[in-house]
Order: sequence, then C-alpha cells, then structure tokens
Amino acid sequence: MLRRHRATWRLAVGSAAVGLVVAAGAVALSGPWDAGQRTAERDHAATEALRDGADTEGIASTVAAAAPVLAPLDGRAPEATPAAVERAIGRLLDNAALGDGAAGAVVDISTGDTLYRENARSPRTPASTIKVLTSVAALNALGADHRLATSAVWDPEERRVHLVGGGDTTLTDDDLARLARRTADALAERDVDRVRIAYDISLYPREQHHPIGSGNTNIATITPLQLNAGRLDDSSSGPAPRSDEPAADAARTFAGHLRAAGVEVTGATDTGRAAPEGADELAVHRSAPLSSLVERMLTHSDNDLAEALARATAVAAGHPADFRGVDRALTGELEKLDLPLSNVRIADASGLDRDDRVTAAVLTQALAAAADPERPELRAALTGLPVAGFTGTLQTRYDAAGGGAGLVRAKTGTLTGVNTLAGTAVTGDGRVLAFAFLASDTDNGEEAEAALDAAASALATCGCH
Repeated sequence: MLRRHRATWRLAVGSAAVGLVVAAGAVALSGPWDAGQRTAERDHAATEALRDGADTEGIASTVAAAAPVLAPLDGRAPEATPAAVERAIGRLLDNAALGDGAAGAVVDISTGDTLYRENARSPRTPASTIKVLTSVAALNALGADHRLATSAVWDPEERRVHLVGGGDTTLTDDDLARLARRTADALAERDVDRVRIAYDISLYPREQHHPIGSGNTNIATITPLQLNAGRLDDSSSGPAPRSDEPAADAARTFAGHLRAAGVEVTGATDTGRAAPEGADELAVHRSAPLSSLVERMLTHSDNDLAEALARATAVAAGHPADFRGVDRALTGELEKLDLPLSNVRIADASGLDRDDRVTAAVLTQALAAAADPERPELRAALTGLPVAGFTGTLQTRYDAAGGGAGLVRAKTGTLTGVNTLAGTAVTGDGRVLAFAFLASDTDNGEEAEAALDAAASALATCGCH
C-alpha cells in the first residue's frame, strides 16, 4: 500500500505554460523540480554527456520550464472528506454520457486516504491513461537520468560500420548527422575512409507491428532504430503517415550523412545485421534523460515512445523486448511499488490495445506514488501530465468558466467508445487530489470528455472538507 505521510509537504505551485499568470490559477507539482526534471539530475546528465562526447542538445527537457507564479502549498489546508468529494463529483460521474457503470477513484496524495471510490477495482479499458503506469514503472526500473543510446560501432574485419538501435524513437535527422560526423572523425583516426553500412536492431527479438495493424498513423513499426518514430512528415507528435521500414530508413539517412562527412560508403545498406560481439564503439548519441522522455510521452500521448520505454524496462529486467516481456516487466515494477494489481492486464504500454485492463484504484495509487517525496525519481509521471486548457492533449479542453483550467493536470485516454481521464487537481482549499475516471461504454466522445472534464473541474473548485 501507499506509504502514508502526514508530515508537511511543500509542493511548489508553478505554471506549466509560458505566459500563464496567477489569475489562471495554474499549479504544477514540482517541488525541487524544474518542469519535472530535477535541476541536479539535469546538471548530472549534462556532465556525463560532455564526459563521453554525447550530444548535449538532447539533455534539456522536452517540456518548457516556467518560473513559479504562486506560493508553495504547505500541506496545512483542511483535509478533504469523502462526503464532500461525493457531493462534488458523484452526480457528475452518473452522467449518461459516460455510459453505464463509469469507474472512479479519488485519493488525497498527502495522506494516501481514498476519498471516493465507485467501481474503483473493476477493470476498464484505459486507453492512453495506461501511460501513467508505463511512466512510473519505467522510472522506477531505470531511474530519472537514464538515457537511450544509439551508437555506431566498427567491425574491422568486414570494414563495416553498424548503426546500433537503442530504442530511441525521438532520434532526429540532426542527431544522426552529428553522430555521423563523430563517426567519420573516429574512422579518420583509424585511417579508414571507405566503409560498408549495416544496422543492428537486435535489442528487440524482432520488429513488431502493434496489434491494431500495420500502416496505422498512431504508431510505427516497433523497432529499436527509428528516425522521428518513422514519421514521413515534419510532425513530432500526433497521428502521421509512417514508414514501412523505419530502421532501414534511419540507416540510409545515417549513410547519407556519413558520405557528407567525407566517408565513402559502398554497397547497399545491410539489413538487420547484428554487430559482432566486441565491435569498437566509434560514436554514440544519447537521448534526453528518461524524466524528459516521460514528460514528452505523457504531454503528447506519444504511443511510440511509450512502447519504447516499456521495452527498455523489459530489457533492464531481463525480459524479451516484446509485448509479453513488456507485460511481465511493467507488472513486476508496479508490484515493487505495492500498487493494487488485481484485475489489471497490460496488453501494451501505449493504450492502443483494447485488451488492456486497469482500475481506477491502480491509477490513483500510481499517481500518489509519483508524488511521494521519498520517490523523487518518479516525479516526472506527474509533471508530464497535460495542464488543463494549456498544454498537450488538454490544450483545447477546459476554459476559465469551468474552473479547472490550470488547476487540473491529467492524462487523457480516447478510443472509440472509451473515454478516460487520470491526474491531479488542486482543490479550492489547496489540497492536491489524485483522481481517475474511466468510462468504457460511451456513445458520444465529445459529450463524454465534457463530462469527465466537469468532474475534474468540480474537484478543483470544491472546498471538499
């Protein structure tokens, strides 16, 4: 069960969007964090990057930081009561737009007390709110400063450079260009100016299509080597046309940059050829720290990144980096956090699979664990949540009249007939509550979203004591 902490929590309240002012009432659980990335961690990551020659451009958080705009919460606000929370949201969650039997739970994250439960341990299809579980599991397993490495290694016998995928779906063309230039420099030190190219995707047992099928604009082929998640346009989030062979495309792009750096590349790019054991590392590109990747994944509901981080978790746990391995690895990490896993089934890490099952109870307990001051490594699972009315998938939802704008931070979930919301709200008294609302029998998505938003806003505007 969640550790109970009745000692004072100093939860810094800050803006999550540049230009957000006090009148907007925006708050962010940040504590010693700068937009979710602890300053000390970022400094450490940057130092390590400089030490090993990695790119420093990727170290900064992918979510913009902003200075605090309100005084810190000090935990002395009146405690919310179950009766008050029931009065605030009970009727709203009975809205017909949410179908029959919507599930809900509310927890005071300062005390761990459950303030509301309705079908809280009944399994529901979570859609993208499962990314909350993916986040805390990955952060718990790997640590907030973990980075994903894409490397170039040298096989002198075959005179071949292998581009080795490390599961970084955020890899950009500029990243590959810099990696190629450093690779060319390393080859020059070896008096090598003519090579062949291969790519190594052996980190995963095989490339996989998500069960929703190939050619879907919501996710690329799952492979450890991808350039901008296989996107064929200039977008960096949301649906987009995807490459049929993202790993090969990344390797061809790298080969082009290597030629531009003065290296003669001969022959065709060898497909899926694993680098020999003990191959010399020529150069490496490291992603932003995991805390930043989690923030990006949650803010923009990045399906590709969710599956990649789950597979990194599986590899770290010694499981195969496929859907079965992801299930075992994420479940194992959630068990370590003592989360209530009864009726939970993890079919994928992104929430695109309708066979996923979670409960409102496990989502709220995961959010409360991420707020635990004894677990600062999990904090990005909170700070990455979209801010109502301002960022990510909540940017166009909520308005000033509804009362939740800036005060609700939540992960959205949407599939046909499924609408979910899980996050935090700051009450009128200054208590921070974790909530999860799951509706899996909806007929009108817009009406269902409005009903969920109204319930979250009610938490943010009630005294609840």
